[in-house]
Amino acid sequence: MLNSISPSLQRPRLRCCDASSCRSAGSGALLKALETARSNAGEAAEPLDIEPVGCLRLCSQGPLVALDRPEGSSLFGGLSAPLAGALVDAGSGTDNNSSLNDHAIDLEQPFFALQHSVVLEGCGQVNPESIDSAIAHGSYEQLRHCLQELSAADVREQIRRSGLRGRGGAGYPTGLKWDTVALQPPGPRFVVCNADEGDPGAFMDRSVMEGDPHRLLEGLAIAAYAVGADRGFIYVRAEYPLAIERLRLALRQARQRNILGNNIFGSQFDLRIDIRVGAGAYVCGEETALMQSIQGRRGSPRPRPPFPAQKGLWGAPTLINNVETLAAVPAILREGGDWYGAIGTDSSRGTKVFALSGAVVNTGLVEVPMGTSLRTVVETMGGGVPNGAGVKAVQTGGPSGGCIPAALLDTPVDYESLRALGSMMGSGGMIVIAESMAMPELARHFMRFNVNESCGKCLPCRAGTVQLEQLLTKFVAGNAQASDLEQLEQLCQMVQTTSLCGLGQAAPNPVLSTLKYFRQEYKTGCEPATAGPQPWA
Repeated sequence: MLNSISPSLQRPRLRCCDASSCRSAGSGALLKALETARSNAGEAAEPLDIEPVGCLRLCSQGPLVALDRPEGSSLFGGLSAPLAGALVDAGSGTDNNSSLNDHAIDLEQPFFALQHSVVLEGCGQVNPESIDSAIAHGSYEQLRHCLQELSAADVREQIRRSGLRGRGGAGYPTGLKWDTVALQPPGPRFVVCNADEGDPGAFMDRSVMEGDPHRLLEGLAIAAYAVGADRGFIYVRAEYPLAIERLRLALRQARQRNILGNNIFGSQFDLRIDIRVGAGAYVCGEETALMQSIQGRRGSPRPRPPFPAQKGLWGAPTLINNVETLAAVPAILREGGDWYGAIGTDSSRGTKVFALSGAVVNTGLVEVPMGTSLRTVVETMGGGVPNGAGVKAVQTGGPSGGCIPAALLDTPVDYESLRALGSMMGSGGMIVIAESMAMPELARHFMRFNVNESCGKCLPCRAGTVQLEQLLTKFVAGNAQASDLEQLEQLCQMVQTTSLCGLGQAAPNPVLSTLKYFRQEYKTGCEPATAGPQPWA
């Protein structure tokens, strides 16, 4: 947790958030100022460590700095370089924090207290650019344990027992996917980390890659051992330059320590991992399009079956998991599959990381047990809409998800419950919508995104999304006809059922969910076609 002190802490420590969110708020200048202030303090001051770390979660209050001392931890937000001296004095025990009082953040508030850290347990604690820091916090111990003490079948058994399901959106059982790849006929196999996180408002995977890259590498290496692969790829979007930089550094460090490469930890296991940088096509988050891109081809989907687990990269069985799924693996191996399976619900086990954003007081990263209600995340942890305004809806699943009205905020966050409401878990974006938002306009926003990101391979998606956007524009402008409402629903059903891949199949979800729960707003956008009562009156 954020308010825990690492067992390796030998002296006071300042942890300065050096993730993209805090960097955009000025943490780079703050970090340099902290180092300068420590130098100016001289040898008379108590020794103090200053470390750049990954996301400290409460992004709306960045830049953030955590102070660890033997008596406990403190967190400060909304900082700037002129406050560096006060932070160093507080870390060295020569200041009573009076100048920092206005910047102190309560670590006992629900935003922190209700989090259950598994995937994010090292994020904000580890220096992401230091393999020594990662190893001090336990990185690669489970890879060593697997290679020296467990068979590949033993590893897969623990993943099955955990009940882990894919965190990329579909929720496919991870253990079953691993078994499918491992039990294919003898021959080469590949493992792929899908880090092409493209949903608007989603930054969970980015935060893991920026804040704890060695954890991801360890999870991918364990997966490779479990399925018999000796080659792996991390496919990450070009819009994540800091994540790419730190992943490349982590790979070099791991290879230098012989943690990746040949005869890892003295075993017979070899693994080469390479990074592939995508050009930003949203459709490449779909696994068959992603594989095409890795092989140097145009990133467009193909029909399934065959599934990648049977015939993937270069025709070989290929395991594809997303960042969050793989980052959960080391903790599962350390604590045991039954431990992880005891968290969450019977059908949706473990924890889920959400990027909480939109019209909410506390924006940032939250990791909670599956089954936690939307109300708990949005209102209790997130603090609700600023200035006491009401929540109108919560949008989950990005442009492939749906909008859940405020009346249903007590819905538990799990795969089945969200799907029953016409939404989905997705990769973990959670956008809070204020009462002032017009829902047809929101639906058009997401449809426009899908229009721009369609690969154009199949007609229903290529043309259907364009027609849906045009219809939505009529509702937004208030000049739609009653017949347009019927056409809108019919076209949504057509695109949903006939598109080739998940992008087109899910593109109508925001429209269908807003039609279901906010239909009156669409009716308001219709002008009378003839005099007299309207069909919906």
